Amino acid sequence: MNRRRRQLVARVLALTLIASTHAIAAPEGRADAPAGRADAPAGQMTWALHFTLAPTLFEPAETPGLITPFIVLYALHDALVKPMPGKSMAPSLAESWSTSLDGLVYEFVLRKGVKFHNGEPVTAEDAKFSFERYRGISAKALKDKVAAVEAPDPGRVRFRLKQPWPDFMTFYGTPATGAGWIVPKKYVEKLGEEGFKKAPMGAGPYRFVSFTPGVELVLEAVEGYWRKTPSVKRLVFKAVPDPTTRLAMLKRGEADVAYGLAGELGEEVRRTPGLTLRPTPFVSTHWLVFADQWDSSSPWHDRRVRLAATYAVDRQTINQAETLGFSRITGSIIPTGFDFYWQPPAYPYDPARAKQLLAEAGYPKGFDAGDFWCDAATSRSSEAVLNYLQSAGIRTRLRPLERAGFLKAYQEKKLRNIIYGLSGIFGNAATRIEAFTTSSGIYAYGGYPDIDGLFREQAGELDPKKREVILHRIQQLIHEKVMYLPIWQLAVLQGYGPRVAESGLGLITDYPWSAPYEDLRLQTR
Repeated sequence: MNRRRRQLVARVLALTLIASTHAIAAPEGRADAPAGRADAPAGQMTWALHFTLAPTLFEPAETPGLITPFIVLYALHDALVKPMPGKSMAPSLAESWSTSLDGLVYEFVLRKGVKFHNGEPVTAEDAKFSFERYRGISAKALKDKVAAVEAPDPGRVRFRLKQPWPDFMTFYGTPATGAGWIVPKKYVEKLGEEGFKKAPMGAGPYRFVSFTPGVELVLEAVEGYWRKTPSVKRLVFKAVPDPTTRLAMLKRGEADVAYGLAGELGEEVRRTPGLTLRPTPFVSTHWLVFADQWDSSSPWHDRRVRLAATYAVDRQTINQAETLGFSRITGSIIPTGFDFYWQPPAYPYDPARAKQLLAEAGYPKGFDAGDFWCDAATSRSSEAVLNYLQSAGIRTRLRPLERAGFLKAYQEKKLRNIIYGLSGIFGNAATRIEAFTTSSGIYAYGGYPDIDGLFREQAGELDPKKREVILHRIQQLIHEKVMYLPIWQLAVLQGYGPRVAESGLGLITDYPWSAPYEDLRLQTR
């Protein structure tokens, strides 16, 4: 074989090997590429957050079904695989991964030379440990389907499934869960679970400096982070639940980025010289949960009452008032961009029809619907929905709770009557249905046998087209039964100030917060 032919064969073999794996890192993330090291990190960027920080949000093992914890996880921790700019599943701590032909084995090759913030190397044992201690929203789904996690050597971790499962990487490689985010085994075992929450450590671009409960979290750049050294030295996250205060901080330069500036506050950002309004659409759908629909003594047991509530709410008017029209009215709890999404027919705003349905159900003068529970950060939109329900005769009282308390009570099934539900985690139609709609779901207050049966059927279906038919039928049943009152697929109104050259907002598709943090930049003067 002549030299030219040998070179051609070598190129073909190389391309074949690359095609056999699911992903190879982009040039900036190659294992053999030097870490980005331009100027040393400098300056400070401050965020005004729309919720109160809690230590559970620093912990990948406890991700609760919201995108909120990833505000911290993208800075402090790192994952084997995670969404990044231009990639829905980008190699990170793992430089590549592969799947066996029978779909039963997933193997990840770890990036060489990557370290935790204490200098210890990231190993397969850490990845195995992180998965085994994961106890977040989809822990049962993952652990019921994974037969074993193996660390054959420090640079490889292997997952063996009990049966082929087409959603494994959806659960493990995206913010559908935090199971793929890696923590240091020795450090956690030394400090204990509570100690780790008080002094968290990871392998991300920023290390923990301090946390003042209810006030702020401070992180500092890690020089030599494998992807590149961050440009900004210090990140400060301030808990500022009041939106007017967040806007005032942005105007005074006390915050560089302010999250969740709804309605007229967003308009004010748009009008203020030096400030920039940045709507970030993402996979967060919001809906009302009729928690008592399975209780035959409750008005919500009657489908006509649930349908009346749906007709009673003018979602497009709320959208215009709260998010300047940037949110999307979909009629579903499933985001439009998810695989297997089915678009339901629209229920229009029709207050006369709402009152007619209530009368037919035996409530011509309406009824007392009890408490309306919500995360405090959604109080504005919850109150707008409540006002429309009141106008139709469905009388209720708003009961906002701080985010951590709301999620805990929601998961523990302690909330009744009406709940303002939401989720912004990644996934597909099946992952969203599993958590919120199947009778065994972590947030489900009940279920229906026909939906549960179809869900079990699709879980074992490997043909995507057949699976889509089943998942579409489930979504049709959800719509027909009026299990929820869908509000919208949210676009969050964010603002940033004149010191910011790159806010990170919108860099990762369908992700609402600033990220990746190592890409952020301040203006240079």
